[in-house]
Amino acid sequence: MAALIGVVLLGALGPAAAQARPAQAEAAATGLHISDGRLLEGNGNDFVMRGVNHAHTWYPGETQSLADIKAFGANTVRVVLSDGHRWTRNGPAEVAGIVADCRTNRLICVLEVHDTTGYGEDAAAGTLDHAADYWISLKDVLAGQEDYVIVNIGNEPWGNTDPAGWTAPTTAAVQKLRGAGFAHTIMVDAPNWGQDWQGVMRANAQAVYDADTTGNLIFSIHMYSVYNTAQAVTDYLNAFVNAGLPILIGEFGGPADQWGDPDEDTMMATAEQLDLGYLAWSWSGNTDPILDLAIDFDPSRLSSWGERIFHGANGIAQTSKEATVFGGVTPGDTQAPTAPGTPTASAVTATSATLSWTAATDNVAIAGYDVVRVNGATETPVASSTTNSVTVTGLTAETAYSFAVYARDAAGNRSTRSATVSVTTDRTTPTPGVGCSVGYRVVGEWPGGFQGEITIRNTGTAAVNGWNLGFSFADGQTVSNMWGGTPTQSGATVSVAPAAYTAQIAVNGSVTVGFTGNKGAKNTAPAAFTLSGTACTTA
Repeated sequence: MAALIGVVLLGALGPAAAQARPAQAEAAATGLHISDGRLLEGNGNDFVMRGVNHAHTWYPGETQSLADIKAFGANTVRVVLSDGHRWTRNGPAEVAGIVADCRTNRLICVLEVHDTTGYGEDAAAGTLDHAADYWISLKDVLAGQEDYVIVNIGNEPWGNTDPAGWTAPTTAAVQKLRGAGFAHTIMVDAPNWGQDWQGVMRANAQAVYDADTTGNLIFSIHMYSVYNTAQAVTDYLNAFVNAGLPILIGEFGGPADQWGDPDEDTMMATAEQLDLGYLAWSWSGNTDPILDLAIDFDPSRLSSWGERIFHGANGIAQTSKEATVFGGVTPGDTQAPTAPGTPTASAVTATSATLSWTAATDNVAIAGYDVVRVNGATETPVASSTTNSVTVTGLTAETAYSFAVYARDAAGNRSTRSATVSVTTDRTTPTPGVGCSVGYRVVGEWPGGFQGEITIRNTGTAAVNGWNLGFSFADGQTVSNMWGGTPTQSGATVSVAPAAYTAQIAVNGSVTVGFTGNKGAKNTAPAAFTLSGTACTTA
């Protein structure tokens, strides 16, 4: 945003004493993560960001700001930091205080480094590679904060100079963080001052997303002067939604005619309709005060823009739902939808089944449905849908399953559970020409948990296009999170369906899936594996 109005100054956070991790987080051990193009909490609930931007870097003395932002109903704050290229570096102790302050005020914390703004044009600015190094220097501070912190690698990279160069450095920066062990949701900004007016991010988002082996990546578009019609707003956001790619509006703001913008209410309404997040620019302290939500950081002096973002028909007070690790309070709509009808099953195969149900009703609107597998008192999320039908994949042949459905509205209210439907998958037979070898190893262990890796090699005579890996744990281990595949677990038995980028295995080729899991005192490796019904040798 800075390139359009000069260096923009916002409000800031102050340090806060460290706070014990809330007990709810223990049930959300996998942290914030992306699934099927949606941002979910560790417990599988949708989380839709509704918040504002706020800069610790420029106003470190404004220690009350986060509490004020929370008081207006926000569930998220995007905090501006510096890696030291342009402004005073925000070091580990300072960032630890910011994270603690966010948690004290029950706000999900999006941390972003601002020094990358337009870095193709400013030799003094940092690059995404330098920004990745900055995050790595904060690794010890951010470790274990995956339930509370999203890492926005760098603000508005590549201004007007060669924005096509966005794809490779963005991919490299994401992979650098993954290689350093970051499991957090990573947010990446578009080029062209975050506005992607040449469509570079729109054209290359899928490639960047596929290059992140965890699939835990969300794209951020900054909507200012490029989006001068309502159609431009909806077309851009729908392009990502229709492709199943996660996106949010990471910055927007000002009066309806500022820089030729459409009414920002259109942006909020579209985000609400598509169940996408938005983060308004900005709390206070801008060089152009028209962008201030709170004048001079005073919550009793909201600007007209502040009134719209907080109290408008699609504003924060009406649409925000607090993260469940903090209690899940919804300031606006609190009425839950009715329960969906009992699902019915059709098109049952050895590895999949299509479920359909009578739609639920809501006082506002149904945003979607969550399908769970029911095993006694245990529920496991297996699929989500915006319609009243979905195909559940990754099932194990000749296995009985019980499924049920929840409805949810845009405010995050969830219905009671539907009645269950029982499904028994068909028998599968080995595919001709398929041969396989599976290598399993424990990458690391800690009390109660571990990280594992499974490498599947095609030793057959034909390429594999789609597969299902089956195995059983011996010591009660459970898979909590997986990348490269989608797990379904019933007791000790685990079935893994491939991700899009691991579905094909060439002859003599291999793919690898990784996962984190829970364990007891023992952690014995599975003794046998099958690939689409074919027994595999173990490597």
